[in-house]
Amino acid sequence: MPRRSDNRDISRRDILRWSAVGVGAAPLAAALASCTATNDRADPAESSDTAAVALTDLAPATSRPTAPSLSAPPTSSAPAPTTTTGGPTTTTAAAPTSAPSTTAGFDTTRRWWLQGNFAPVLSEVQTDTLDVTGAIPPELSGMYVRNGSNPQHADSPHWFFGDGMMHGIRIADGKALSYRNRYVRTTMYEAGAGFGQGAPGGAANQSNVSCIWHGGKLMTSGEVGFPYEVDRTDLSTVGPYDFAGKLTTAFTAHPKIDPSTGRMHSFGYGFTPPFLTYHITEPDGTLVHSEVVDIPRSTMMHDFAITETDAVFWDLPVTFDLQAAVAYVADPTTGAFPYTWNPDAGSRVGVMPLSGGAASIRWFDLEPCYVFHGVNAFRRGVEVVVDVCRLSSMFAPGELFGGTPTHRRWTLNMSTGAVRDDILAEHDPGDLPSKDPRRLGRPLRYSYLVSTRENPLTVDFGGLIKHDYSDNSREFWDPGPSRHSGEWLFVPAGSDVAEDAGYMLSIVHDEATDRSELSILDATAVGRGPVATVLLPQRVPYGFHGTWIPH
Repeated sequence: MPRRSDNRDISRRDILRWSAVGVGAAPLAAALASCTATNDRADPAESSDTAAVALTDLAPATSRPTAPSLSAPPTSSAPAPTTTTGGPTTTTAAAPTSAPSTTAGFDTTRRWWLQGNFAPVLSEVQTDTLDVTGAIPPELSGMYVRNGSNPQHADSPHWFFGDGMMHGIRIADGKALSYRNRYVRTTMYEAGAGFGQGAPGGAANQSNVSCIWHGGKLMTSGEVGFPYEVDRTDLSTVGPYDFAGKLTTAFTAHPKIDPSTGRMHSFGYGFTPPFLTYHITEPDGTLVHSEVVDIPRSTMMHDFAITETDAVFWDLPVTFDLQAAVAYVADPTTGAFPYTWNPDAGSRVGVMPLSGGAASIRWFDLEPCYVFHGVNAFRRGVEVVVDVCRLSSMFAPGELFGGTPTHRRWTLNMSTGAVRDDILAEHDPGDLPSKDPRRLGRPLRYSYLVSTRENPLTVDFGGLIKHDYSDNSREFWDPGPSRHSGEWLFVPAGSDVAEDAGYMLSIVHDEATDRSELSILDATAVGRGPVATVLLPQRVPYGFHGTWIPH
């Protein structure tokens, strides 16, 4: 990672500029590592679009002990974890392909996140006329909303550092009612200041990663500072949201809403102490609990998990680098990034009571690794089971796209302190996971992930993976070589309580036609492909995380 070229001492002001909040994190490992400081801005031809209305328990094969512990944070005296490989995998439907020949080529002299369908769209549009192929299930009544990075000036030093843009599609009674997109008008957007033009914190963030529906409010979050409230009727920005002054630290992009209580559990991480803070918000949106969870350093903690009784944090060795952070603020084009791979810091998972009580947190050691996204966690007697999308490393020297990805299951024995580390999938393990929200924190049978294709030049999203934990089998839907999906969102189908009784929603882009559509798949039979598609009036750039707002 590039560092400062001068020897100027880091001042107290520099430290304060990077305090109190966490840096914006990536939803996919490959993108973070591959963003470099190669040239310029998006081609205007790629950024402008014609719009309708322009507006401003598994059977392991083998096991092995993990490597000896490295110099690490305060750790448990638990037995070393064992790693196993999952049982046979059954694949149905078409498996994802390698890098498709019909995918648009990339100019290696330019930033890939400013090319093709990664490039921003510069128009805000609205239409009530949408073409539908197939039949939209009548059980779907609401609005699908997705957030993503969309730099207003068509240039950005990193894919994740563009302005937030929301895309919303309303459907009801088997019809596609409307589409519109709007920028999240943060203080940084209004000032025309891209990420790096000053330290992030509080309202000063791009709010470009997630969208959250809770307590009757639609919020966006970029992990850097406060979330923003957005009007669900037209996606206009209400303003930064600090829970009536009760939120004083950062707010993550991945809060968890307990399906039994309706409470929202979240956390924030900071560059300086407190490095980690845990929050609980009541169903009506009132923040009622915040407490510091003691960790020895600032680590990039993009996600966490909950069970019915526990909050689970992973403290992993991608650690804050103050010199790189200061260099990045001074000149974002240097390619400096404020977090770096530091395996000597060790890896561990902490389990504490869901209702609070960080003083009783219990830590379990792991081999050094990194996780952006957890799939789910649940209690099984004295065991806490955590499923994750794991990387062997992140930001390690000489790695272009990060370390080796695998789909893992960590089993933490709260009685003996033992850790079991099972490999569930190695080939195209998937990321950006989704699940039936009614099973969050509970044992589940299915998860849904986006597949990725081998491509040395860019992040290459594929189709949909349905992972069955009962026998470790997988079902795929491949959208075709020129078509690319994003995160898939599970929406339950009415009152049917079966775990896969619902629909999978994602925006799919066809690089052969440069058109985007909302694809709707039956979660019970994803290999059959969409039951309906809604053609959108403009290209929708590849983005991050979405939510569903029921009518």
